[in-house]
Amino acid sequence: MTSKLFSNKDLVRMIVPLFFEQFLLMLVGLADTFFISQAGEAAVAGVSLTNQFNTVFIFLFTALAAGGAVVVSQYVGTGDADRASEAASQLLMFSIVFSVAMSVVVLLLRRQLLGLMFGRVEPAVMDACVIYLGISALSYPALAVYNAGAATFRSIGKTSVTMVVSIISNAVNVVGNYIGIFVLHAGVAGVAWPSLLARMVSAVLITWLVFREERITYRLPQIMRWNGPLLAKIAGIAVPNGAENAVFQLVKVALSSIVALFGTYQIAANGVAQSIWSLAALSGAAIGPVYITVIGQCMGAGDVEAADHYFGKLTRWSLVFSVAWNALVFAATPLILRFYALESETVALVIRLVALHNVFNALVFPFASNVGNGLRAAGDVAYTMWVSIASTLAVRLVLSYVLGVGLGMGVMGIAWAMVADWSARAALIVWRQRRGVWKTKRVV
Repeated sequence: MTSKLFSNKDLVRMIVPLFFEQFLLMLVGLADTFFISQAGEAAVAGVSLTNQFNTVFIFLFTALAAGGAVVVSQYVGTGDADRASEAASQLLMFSIVFSVAMSVVVLLLRRQLLGLMFGRVEPAVMDACVIYLGISALSYPALAVYNAGAATFRSIGKTSVTMVVSIISNAVNVVGNYIGIFVLHAGVAGVAWPSLLARMVSAVLITWLVFREERITYRLPQIMRWNGPLLAKIAGIAVPNGAENAVFQLVKVALSSIVALFGTYQIAANGVAQSIWSLAALSGAAIGPVYITVIGQCMGAGDVEAADHYFGKLTRWSLVFSVAWNALVFAATPLILRFYALESETVALVIRLVALHNVFNALVFPFASNVGNGLRAAGDVAYTMWVSIASTLAVRLVLSYVLGVGLGMGVMGIAWAMVADWSARAALIVWRQRRGVWKTKRVV
């Protein structure tokens, strides 16, 4: 008889806060775009370009936190609260060391790095990039510390904590942006400093809350020392995850170059469609992290049967939620498009792009992404890394050029390449999960 470590109510308590947290982040992102647009075109361009660079570091910190979350979850599953607390403490320590080092490097070399990446932009845009990156780099440690604390709370299923902290920090960001742009008229700095302040608030709050947590907590003596073997366990998850994300980000940059080859209406349609795709993707973002908590704790407890049970249960929930949410977003698309000043040809293309995306996001992406999270939580990280990298390069990148440029399908060709990537990845991930190789893996 399979032991059920999580009731339906437990799962709902994890999923709902994650959904609202991601939804809030999306709304705040839209608000940020509005405030930045008030600072002029050079500011918009500078922030947009710099955020492409910042995303690399965001992925690295997220990957590091994900590695910590798997290790902490598995120790929680074993019932060893001391080792789980030590893993959380070591994650915080290494996050601080790594992020401070990255921050210093970027601060010292920001002009050279920006010149290497965007050297041909207008001087006003480059000045905006330099200002924004300089302030953004100061926030790297705060961002990494928040991710470490959020990973710890998610590892024990307390996602409502990260939701509340996110609400507070994003409120600080929005209010700060308003003051910076409309009161102080500070331009790029007027949106950069509030982001730094918001990240510092979230880092302080989450760290204080982990120190006060009774079950798994930060411990100062364990933060102040270097535990090589334990850090190696975290890196064993974080490094492959980081490699996946790095390749994906590079391919995104390459795809942006391909999109730039098409006509203006196609470029505009692709940009609008991507904003709607982000809304549709919330279903996966809400349930994906739950796999890490649940499968990780089951594997830590040595209850492979329970892990197999929750693989099936969470996947069924993912499918139902994804189908319902993606259908709702598609139904709302014509209403959303009324807020854009688009030609009828562009509107028609956006609707086709959203329809294609949402069908596959509902029926295929839960297998490609969420089930993959479950394999990572079990420790089967090398396989998921190679599948992701191979599929991203061999399917998405190559097929985008063949369909988009070679066959003249434009952005629809790139969209078909995207869903083909998901389909290939889903097939390989499901095959691996059903083979049961992950059942033999151990992290702790």
